[in-house]
Amino acid sequence: MSETDTDMDAQASGGWFAEFFGFDEHDTDLRTEILAGVTTFLTMSYIVVVNPSIMTDQPGDGGFQDGIAIQGYTPGEVQQMLAVVTIISAAVAIFIMAFYANRPFGQAPGLGLNAFFAFTVVGALGIPWQTALAAVVVEGVIFIILTAVGARRYIIELFPEPVKFAVGTGIGLFLAIIGLEEMHIVVDDPATLVTIGDVASDPVAILSVLGLFLTFMLYVRGVRGSIIIGIIATTLVGWGLTMGDVTAAGVLAPEELPRAQYDITPLAGAFIEGFQDVEALSFALVVFTFFFVDFFDTAGTLTGVSQIAGFLDDEGNLPEIEKPLMADAVGTTVGGMLGTSTVTTYIESSTGVEEGGRTGMTALVVGILFLASLIIVPLAAAVPLYASHIALVVVGLIMLTNVTDIDWADRAYAIPAGMTILIMPLTFSIAYGIAAGIVTYPIVRAAQGEFDKVKIGQWILAGAFVVYFVVRTGGVLEATV
Repeated sequence: MSETDTDMDAQASGGWFAEFFGFDEHDTDLRTEILAGVTTFLTMSYIVVVNPSIMTDQPGDGGFQDGIAIQGYTPGEVQQMLAVVTIISAAVAIFIMAFYANRPFGQAPGLGLNAFFAFTVVGALGIPWQTALAAVVVEGVIFIILTAVGARRYIIELFPEPVKFAVGTGIGLFLAIIGLEEMHIVVDDPATLVTIGDVASDPVAILSVLGLFLTFMLYVRGVRGSIIIGIIATTLVGWGLTMGDVTAAGVLAPEELPRAQYDITPLAGAFIEGFQDVEALSFALVVFTFFFVDFFDTAGTLTGVSQIAGFLDDEGNLPEIEKPLMADAVGTTVGGMLGTSTVTTYIESSTGVEEGGRTGMTALVVGILFLASLIIVPLAAAVPLYASHIALVVVGLIMLTNVTDIDWADRAYAIPAGMTILIMPLTFSIAYGIAAGIVTYPIVRAAQGEFDKVKIGQWILAGAFVVYFVVRTGGVLEATV
């Protein structure tokens, strides 16, 4: 084939993509969109490893289950199943984003929501993981319906604004604490609840600190894929020290790797079993929290990334926001059916936008690369938890920037926002943090004499959460519902 023919084929291919995704309208081209897609994938690809590590019930907790455990399968095999499900659910949402919404946003199971699933719903509340998946599916279906009928703005108006702005910061602190604990940098203490670990003598803590600071340095220098590079580098050093007999097997690297596991049938459809013997109050709270955090996290991310891309209109709104929200809703529903937590839009999409990505072509590239990553699924179990949880600390710190959106000069904003941020990490529960903010808001507003600024629905929500706290902490609701 001649060079001329090759150029004509390339132009034809680019022409088709250009016409379908509207390159001219968005002042972009095929090369720019592909580069943007690769950039976005590199910055969010860590979730293929991190989501399974959080969602899997790990050994060594003294019989305390805080994630998905499947009889007859090792935690490593469950992690591989979850890696497959993570990839599939992300790809489904991203392809809808590409072809239906035509936006350059990447999506995948969200950090924070997976921690809520494992540590709060399954761990603290003792709800079976199948029931937790059922709650994810219900939340997704509700999201689909509300998005289809355009009810988004009514829901946004119902929740107190300071709570919306505080959720991201609270989740950031929550993620950071989870990560620091798994890295042995922060440990429990009977006198002070938490304290610093043996960072100068514990091999896990030493390597974790080195890996964390390597990731920090790469991140601040703007290196693409800094988080995944940090995780891989830390993992390789851990394996090297283990194979060189510097540390014993099982300390810095797993004692053995499980067989390759691509069969997800033990997970897929497990949500159906979760609808059996459901305790209505706890189930409703779980669904509500999944929905709340997913809804506002996605809406906030879409708005922030769209501002960078110049998508917002004169009133600061994203035109046809229902389309990307629908991609999120369908991805969440499919993910819950297959066996993972809520899918949401990733703030890392901003890296691709900064590279010039403006259309669904960017998302299409991200989705294709996610599917291609299926070949590395067996390696998911090879990454130790202390290495994968580097991502939680880094992302947690990034999420702290949301605190600047809060009007701290207004006490009616500062107090509910502060309660949301404080209660979330201290109780190890996203749900409790949100509830604390919702209960606090109408009370402080009323104390200022501003009854007219509190909606009836906000009083009802606050009252409902007061009842829940009484039931939950008064011994009425058993831990094993």
